[in-house]
Amino acid sequence: MQPVAPRLATRTFDVEQVRSEFPVLSRRIHDLPLVYLDNAATTQKPLTVLERIDAYYRSENANVHRGVHTLSQEATEAYESVRPTMQAFLGAGSAQEIVFTKGTTDAINVVAGSMSRGYFRKGDEILLTGMEHHSNIVPWQLAAEATGAVVKVVPVDDRGQLDVEAYQALLGPKTRMVAIVHVSNTLGTINPIRQMIADAHSMGIPVLVDGAQAVAHGPVNVQDLDCDFYCMSAHKVFGPTGTGVLYGKAEWLNQLPPYQGGGDMISAVSFERTTYNEIPHKFEAGTPNIAGVIGMGAAIDYLSEFDIADVQRHEHQLVAHATGELEALGGIRLIGTADQKTAVVSFLLDGLHPYDVASVIDRFGVAVRSGHHCTQPLMDQYRIPGTLRASFALYNTLDEVDRLVDAVRRARKFLS
Repeated sequence: MQPVAPRLATRTFDVEQVRSEFPVLSRRIHDLPLVYLDNAATTQKPLTVLERIDAYYRSENANVHRGVHTLSQEATEAYESVRPTMQAFLGAGSAQEIVFTKGTTDAINVVAGSMSRGYFRKGDEILLTGMEHHSNIVPWQLAAEATGAVVKVVPVDDRGQLDVEAYQALLGPKTRMVAIVHVSNTLGTINPIRQMIADAHSMGIPVLVDGAQAVAHGPVNVQDLDCDFYCMSAHKVFGPTGTGVLYGKAEWLNQLPPYQGGGDMISAVSFERTTYNEIPHKFEAGTPNIAGVIGMGAAIDYLSEFDIADVQRHEHQLVAHATGELEALGGIRLIGTADQKTAVVSFLLDGLHPYDVASVIDRFGVAVRSGHHCTQPLMDQYRIPGTLRASFALYNTLDEVDRLVDAVRRARKFLS
């Protein structure tokens, strides 16, 4: 297949217009307008995505790839049309390199599980970083346990930046895999993955990138990055839960064995032998989340209407304003102050437990996340139980940041 060119923006970014396109943002919580600042956990969905999913179930519902009747043909066409959409969005060289998954976690497990079947040997090293989400730790621990490989960790400094020199020193003849997060879900740190990939490739080491927190906040081009695998979830980028993408270079997807067996990932089956389907279907066993994939395509269509640089500028204003106003309150400890970061502000308030603060903030209609954010090793490094995390998306406003700051002020007064 030929590469698909990325689409150009078709409309000007206007945050108030954008807000009107997300129905849930009109809700009131405790009789106050909702301020939704938990976007790193999941984003809200525009009406176009909701309507597309509804339309599939109302008028196209059928299984894909298996029927000659009209509904099945329509469902298959709608489902498979999302593959070139995701190819263009991620800058992949071929739609065959786009594997549909249940999300980032599933995508990482596909790679780690497949590599556990013949790729890793005893004593091999799998290199992770200290800021990884549990979904990019546990699958590699399972692979290590199954094969005798060893997990190594790149340290993170007090500002939330990777020690790149330590990373380069850890790369060696025993390193068989590097798995790194593009953007930290807890710190907002944007890692220098382009250089890290080049460093690994100079020694013949493949690299998987967890892109869950990156794809909604900036352009991603996997060919330009030259990563071997890139993983993302639809629900982090205004699409439905339970679906996502594993990008893999064709040579790797062809080389690795299937992760699961079942329908659609086969070419022919007998009790003596099974022949596997071509990529990407080799990694897509069973009936997929058809509506979810179609909804993901609608979400990418929606985001692609905007110039992502406009979205980045808007989110940068939100982060800068939130950081400045929270610091002005006093008694705030910011967790994650890297030079390069995106739409996340994690903080602690006057030694108060983040769960208590988040519960009070909710009474003022403000939704933030509290806890360890599935990065317990990172919390252990900072010697804290967790943080409060405000995470932003294209529909958030400066007024909402002010509502957050006011709610934090009130929570401190109440809890003190």
